[in-house]
Amino acid sequence: MRFDLEVIGTGLPVAAVLADLEDALATRGAVVVQAPPGTGKTTLVPPAVANRVGGRVVVTQPRRVAARAAARRLAELSGVRLGAEVGFVVRGEQQAGNATRVEFCTAGVLLRRLLSTPDLPGIDAVVLDEVHERALETDLAFAMLVELRQLRPDLQLVVMSATLDAQRWADLLDGAPVVAVAADLHPLTVRWAPSPAPRLDARGVTPALLDHLADQAEQALASQPAANAATLVFAPGARECDQVVQRLRDRGVSAEALHGSLDIRSQDRVLRGDGGPRVVVATSVAESSLTVPGVRAVVDSGLSREPRFDSGRGMTGLVTVSEARASAEQRAGRARRLGPGLVVRCFPEGDWAGLRRFSQPEILTADLTQAALDLAVWGSPAGEGLALPDPPPVPAMSAAIETLTGLGALDERGHATDLGRRLARMPVEPRLGRALLRSAPLVGSAESAEVVALVAGDARVEGADLVAAWRAARSGAAPGWRREADRLVRLVDRTPRPAGLGDDDLVARVVAAAFPDRVARRRGAGDEYLLASGTGVDLPRGSRLQGQEWLAVADMARVGERALVRSAAPLTEDDALAAASALVREETTATWDGGRVTARRTTALGAITLTRTPVPPTAELGRAAVRRALSERGLRQVLGWGEGTELLRRRLALLHRHADLGHLRDPWPGVDDASLVDRVEEWLGPELDRLAGGTPAGRLDLTSALRRLLPWPAAARLDELVPERLEVPTGSRIRLDYPEDPTERVVLAVKLQECFGWTDTPRIVDGHEPVLLHLLSPAQRPLAVTDDLASFWVNAYPQVRAENRGRYSKHPWPEDPLTAPPRRGTKNSGR
Repeated sequence: MRFDLEVIGTGLPVAAVLADLEDALATRGAVVVQAPPGTGKTTLVPPAVANRVGGRVVVTQPRRVAARAAARRLAELSGVRLGAEVGFVVRGEQQAGNATRVEFCTAGVLLRRLLSTPDLPGIDAVVLDEVHERALETDLAFAMLVELRQLRPDLQLVVMSATLDAQRWADLLDGAPVVAVAADLHPLTVRWAPSPAPRLDARGVTPALLDHLADQAEQALASQPAANAATLVFAPGARECDQVVQRLRDRGVSAEALHGSLDIRSQDRVLRGDGGPRVVVATSVAESSLTVPGVRAVVDSGLSREPRFDSGRGMTGLVTVSEARASAEQRAGRARRLGPGLVVRCFPEGDWAGLRRFSQPEILTADLTQAALDLAVWGSPAGEGLALPDPPPVPAMSAAIETLTGLGALDERGHATDLGRRLARMPVEPRLGRALLRSAPLVGSAESAEVVALVAGDARVEGADLVAAWRAARSGAAPGWRREADRLVRLVDRTPRPAGLGDDDLVARVVAAAFPDRVARRRGAGDEYLLASGTGVDLPRGSRLQGQEWLAVADMARVGERALVRSAAPLTEDDALAAASALVREETTATWDGGRVTARRTTALGAITLTRTPVPPTAELGRAAVRRALSERGLRQVLGWGEGTELLRRRLALLHRHADLGHLRDPWPGVDDASLVDRVEEWLGPELDRLAGGTPAGRLDLTSALRRLLPWPAAARLDELVPERLEVPTGSRIRLDYPEDPTERVVLAVKLQECFGWTDTPRIVDGHEPVLLHLLSPAQRPLAVTDDLASFWVNAYPQVRAENRGRYSKHPWPEDPLTAPPRRGTKNSGR
């Protein structure tokens, strides 16, 4: 069958570039199509490609609802039955057969196919649609297809983007041609209507914003003259969509929600429309992947919801952020396809310039566990050598590889094991797949598959009670979930549910098998729990799970700086220990405090302390405790440096600085806290045992201990290089003041009269360090500061003499200080 492109492409701007598309595929076998939303690329490009190849054309969409809608639309325009020449395959649903020429699917379905049959037999072309959304699975499929084309140059590849980043994709395709489609769009009126109250607070989207969106939607709908006009409202998430819809219905406005959580019939009803005026409140699914009929106005919240993986807490959360500018432009473009349009932006016009240009690639923010397994099965561990648009972040990829290695899915080289390849073929992420395999024999295969399907799906769990949600699903409240559970149960051997196994225990065992690091124990008497991973989480208020000592947490979300449990099941301690046995550790630690070492033996399940018992400390533990105290609290606080020890440390610090500057030949050691802790065994070794045994630091000869670091034979020159005292002309030996910071000046504070006749400023460290003199009055008050005595006597001394000889008349103030004898005392005393 050949598709009638004239009929299908009637009124579609993309029809004007079909000849260019044909030429690019004929000469290069790959092409990038840049076409704004509404130009018809998803509808017309796939059948055009199918007309030039003999086999099947696979077209990917980021979402299931988009894949189904695109297939239905092409089938209607082509006059064929859905599932015949045009079909779709998404998780849990398929309408496609041997006769299918154009198959729409999600990128995840294509990934599974690439991993099971890497050469894609029977497929002659792949069209990757909406690559600009930067979905993780689309990025991975793109990179694998680029590599596959090296082995299958006959495989045609079309990459389609709705934004102006097409050249980037062309460069990754070795300079493939770019075919750009000019948008034949109508004028657009932009109205700025910022919410009168903040759009977000600590709990997320504010009720005030939802009220404002409903207000603006009602006004926009009323302003449209067409009888079947629709207003499309963009809200960040499914919950907000439903809440805005309810507000509009309460006012008598016809309104419907559109998001991935809806059942298939509801999605299809929204996309068909009933011909009357209505408001459709959608998530970003309607930005470019779907066409909602009759849209003449768009109300944009300016917000989007994006996944963020917290590698430190092992938690993926959907975070509400300001949309990218490209997303805002795509949303607005939905209003101008049928005629002059209106977009109402519910944020300040001044925010526009600060919006990021494109959406954040999911590979940079998501949990990479599934991606790491897919890459390993493909033969490119961590994505090495693949043409990924963005490389995966090292911390997130390292965490994913660690998780997969712990599951047994990867070996020590990062290659996929037999178990890993089996998990990669399963339609759930690796942790849930392994949980299905492990828990099916223990709780029953059907029940295990049901719980896994529930955790993997989009079902809302009220009050975080996963057991109640499972019971509700089993009662028939979720037909899509039943199909998924039936599909999963076929992957394991059939086993019955053990007699007497309660629902709580059953659900909890499956969840704990999937996420042993999310086994949680209550802290105190409140609703706060500590996960084995070390993350603190809170239960939502009013949950049936309140008061449970142990939980198996299936899902959690970040709310501000806290983590909130979204779904969990009550768990017994025995089941917690069994599920997370690999995390159980026994450790004996010692602490040194107040001159005393105490030791405890701790048994813990990850970060959760189970028991803590006092035990006698060993000598090794005692030394380790002292070393740790020195490192954490500092040497001075633990050891209490005496004056002599501190003076020696400062002298050595000055020598170390000059050694670093190249002024000294010998390698004088660093004596800052970090350096001393690093070499503590070398200089404080014998004293560590005495400290651990309870000897007060004040009884230790720390000065002698510090001297153990002195280099030999240079140590013999210590007093020559950095003397403790200097002799002045009167014969007095006066202590030098070495500063704590070795970059500051060494000071000699001396009475001015003791320096008569002294013209050479003293220097230490082989002459490299001039001493700064503080010349004092007879009352020991500073009169002058200088490191140039000869200049002081000539230039500054006359003024000092004039100001002070009357005040200190008993002391000599000669006119010529260079010839006067130095004196310690008064005029009448001796030297």
